[in-house]
Amino acid sequence: MASLEELRNERIKKMNALIEAGHNPYPASVERDVTLAEAVSAFAKLSKRKKPLTIVGRVMSLRGQGGLIFFDLDDGSGLPERGSQSGRLQALLKKDDVGDASFNLFSDTVDIGDFLECSGSLFVTKRGEKTLALKKWRMIVKSLRPLPDKWHGLTDVDERFRKRYIDLLLEGEVKKRLLLRSALIREMRAFLDKRGFLEVETPVLQPMYGGASAKPFTTHHNALDVDLYLRISDELYLKRLLVGGLTNVYEISKDFRNEGIDMTHYPEFTQLEWYEAYSDAKKQMEVVEDFFKGIIKKLFKKTSIEHGGVTIDFAKKFKVISYFDILRRYALIAEPEKATREELALKAEQLGVPVHPSDTSVKIMDNIYKKACRSKIIQPTFIVDYPVDYLPLAKRQEKNKNLVEAFQLIAGGIELVKAFSELNDPIDQRQRFLKQEEAQKGGDVEAQRLDEDFLEALEHGMPPAGGVGIGIDRLTMLLTDTKNIKEIILFPGMRPKDNRD
Repeated sequence: MASLEELRNERIKKMNALIEAGHNPYPASVERDVTLAEAVSAFAKLSKRKKPLTIVGRVMSLRGQGGLIFFDLDDGSGLPERGSQSGRLQALLKKDDVGDASFNLFSDTVDIGDFLECSGSLFVTKRGEKTLALKKWRMIVKSLRPLPDKWHGLTDVDERFRKRYIDLLLEGEVKKRLLLRSALIREMRAFLDKRGFLEVETPVLQPMYGGASAKPFTTHHNALDVDLYLRISDELYLKRLLVGGLTNVYEISKDFRNEGIDMTHYPEFTQLEWYEAYSDAKKQMEVVEDFFKGIIKKLFKKTSIEHGGVTIDFAKKFKVISYFDILRRYALIAEPEKATREELALKAEQLGVPVHPSDTSVKIMDNIYKKACRSKIIQPTFIVDYPVDYLPLAKRQEKNKNLVEAFQLIAGGIELVKAFSELNDPIDQRQRFLKQEEAQKGGDVEAQRLDEDFLEALEHGMPPAGGVGIGIDRLTMLLTDTKNIKEIILFPGMRPKDNRD
């Protein structure tokens, strides 16, 4: 079996043969009358066309039969979620139609993976295959590396992530996930635009990171000679816009958290955040439920999805359960609201949950929840009544100052939404930030920082508001029944090949 280098050298010879025959294997422009999806969908009309029809595409298969060569072209125009038909069409090259020179040049120089410009007429073969009978052809891109065998593809998962461009060509599921993710984001925008929200952009490079409990990536701005951080959340800037009089705002953004990588976490992720003035967590819970019911119906034309072998039904009213009740039910902590740090650390040890000296009671409790509880929540469920230290940017409850007005939405064991009534009391917010600063000094690298500029904005007055954050990567995982978040990200970062264990 020929090596990759031998195959590449052979293709280079074919490229040179094209050049010697007077053909540019990489022309600057090409001709195209229709996409292949359009050719398939309007086949009856186009087959009556008197002048030649010109199409382009990548050669995906080649089948020679004496003076005939059948091959399949794909131009990437087949997007079912946009109503398109297949972006693939069979073509036929006959020696009698194009002459010996053109036929032999094709036979000697064309490989699977090349891009061709083809002109001819449409007809249906005896086997009922829609086909373009060529009158002429032209190489527009000569590929120098062969595509992997379509039946085996890239069997090394690591290589699949590194060479996603190949993965997309050969693996149908990868493209399906990409198309659904794109459709999901369009529906998100449509939902919020219809409700009168304004899409905005906030800084990616920030002088002070905030809005979430996470460790940031740090960089340096040479012109300003200051250290900056890649944002971990959009929250504090979106709230500044509420102060500035923009009442309904949202952003679909890339956020960055300098954390580990696992099946549901990745340092660079995509998030939707929206903030609605004169609203609160309770009202946003209704909005979120409407959002999910509508999105599922739009994308799947039904109210349920399959995930992990289980049907998840979004038609019914979403369940609501308190955070402490979840811990009681699944972690078997009798009174989590009264549990000491020592008691929680012991429970964590029993469950195999690591505990660091800097971990607070709230953090240990949350890690227990993530290990023992979250995966048990399959049907759409709102978790409410979180301890105040768990969410330092959320407003306290009126009846119980130790809890905040907040909720998370879980489905399929995946956290999809975090939302709360936004804290707009600048005095309380300062005290919460100071407590976070103490945790930071105690070794908690994910503790939130005191942001004086944000506090100054709050002192000008921020209207009551409800805010919602939705992880788009995780939601796409749920909707496509995917286990690994890297399958949802087109180009995940990978450890260098020469630095792998």
